[in-house]
Amino acid sequence: MTISAAIITGGVILTAIITLPFALPASKTVERSAIINADRETLYAMIASPKAYQKFNPYRDTDPNLKIEYMEIESGIGAGFSFKGKEGQGTQTVTALEENKKVTMLIDLGSLGKPVQTFTLTPTENGTQIVWSTKSEFGMNPIGRVFGLFLEKMLGETYERGLKNMEKAVTSAA
Repeated sequence: MTISAAIITGGVILTAIITLPFALPASKTVERSAIINADRETLYAMIASPKAYQKFNPYRDTDPNLKIEYMEIESGIGAGFSFKGKEGQGTQTVTALEENKKVTMLIDLGSLGKPVQTFTLTPTENGTQIVWSTKSEFGMNPIGRVFGLFLEKMLGETYERGLKNMEKAVTSAA
């Protein structure tokens, strides 16, 4: 291979490395659901309260030293907590509520982004279907777009564990 061919090949490879991430999606939504044998009101109260949220917080399973500090508002819009642990740090704040139907939260991870997490509750014959979803927007951030490829596995397993924790929490409270 000649020097000019090597330079051209290197340029093509470098261009591909720089531009390929922009071909990836600018956002990613991860979603998991379960039917839990509990009424919507019980689950809604657990999700909308930062303190009650800790009963099913899946990150507590993998990080027993996870530090949680509550914000002044105890429940409803503006309620939330800050967290710091081995998997990261940030805040989680309730931003919208539809009583006994939906809770939306903003997770502020600083330079890592601000995903929006939503819990949707629907009554069923066997209890309540809960859908836990998170949408992450990456915009023109190529690193975020590449990171989005791994979110399904990372968050999916975490949410599955959280839904099981939620089921245990309402079962032990009954």
